[in-house]
Amino acid sequence: QVQLVESGGGFVQPGESLRLSCAASRDTLSFVAMGWYRQAPGKEREWVAHMRSNGLTDYADVVKGRFTISRDRSTIYLQMNNLQPEDTALYFCNVRTSPVATYWGQGTQVTVSS
Repeated sequence: QVQLVESGGGFVQPGESLRLSCAASRDTLSFVAMGWYRQAPGKEREWVAHMRSNGLTDYADVVKGRFTISRDRSTIYLQMNNLQPEDTALYFCNVRTSPVATYWGQGTQVTVSS
């Protein structure tokens, strides 16, 4: 079992930044993969960013160049720069410990509005 707790969401204006954190109950080096997803009201959950166990990262086109995923031994981060209203969503952390075992956090709300 892995417990994940997100934090760092909030209300910001367009162009501002936020850093989301996802505290994990296990060493992140034990994870096969880590990622961030988001779900806006009335929409399906969508993938945002991904990091493999070897450190390779990938991003959805809509956030590429603005968002950065990183980690230390206990926490997974999502640095979000130049936020726009369309980034408003509930952001979820996800980790995979094996091909069949995946875990989700409870989400942290990000609202971008002028």
